[in-house]
Amino acid sequence: MLELNNLKPNPGARRRRKRIGRGPSSGSGKTSGRGHKGQKARSGYSRRADFEGGQMPLSRRLPKRGFHHEAQYPLAAVNLDVLDKHFEAGAEVTAEALVAKHLIKGLKGGVKVLGRGEITKKLTLKVAAISGSARGKVEAAGGSIELHQPAPARAVIHRGQGKSKES
Repeated sequence: MLELNNLKPNPGARRRRKRIGRGPSSGSGKTSGRGHKGQKARSGYSRRADFEGGQMPLSRRLPKRGFHHEAQYPLAAVNLDVLDKHFEAGAEVTAEALVAKHLIKGLKGGVKVLGRGEITKKLTLKVAAISGSARGKVEAAGGSIELHQPAPARAVIHRGQGKSKES
């Protein structure tokens, strides 16, 4: 009879791990499958993904092109069914209110309302963005929408541009 004390895997389901460095008869003795000397035979060895044996890698041979924008924080998404469940009729839905109710994690990028589910309550939405289907459902329920700009990416203060000394 099968009991917890006599459980074991099916025959052949589990292979024993290869024990390296256990003598010549094991087939993996002496150098333990690492060849003879050199950097790759030492512990702690790892190489970059683009390493080309000391040759200048392709990523450095090609010229740089274009430019990078300062990263914007992504918008937190909230669906209508969640708002309908957590807010009373006539409530004002802001990013701060959503954070207070633990519906979004932070205020970094703003909030986008998406159209999943139905909304039965009249709500005032003060958000950064709203999908077309969500806009239609909110307005059909008698609610209003105020859009504002999402928070910009973090400001970068360069040396010499911080606080100035007044003398």
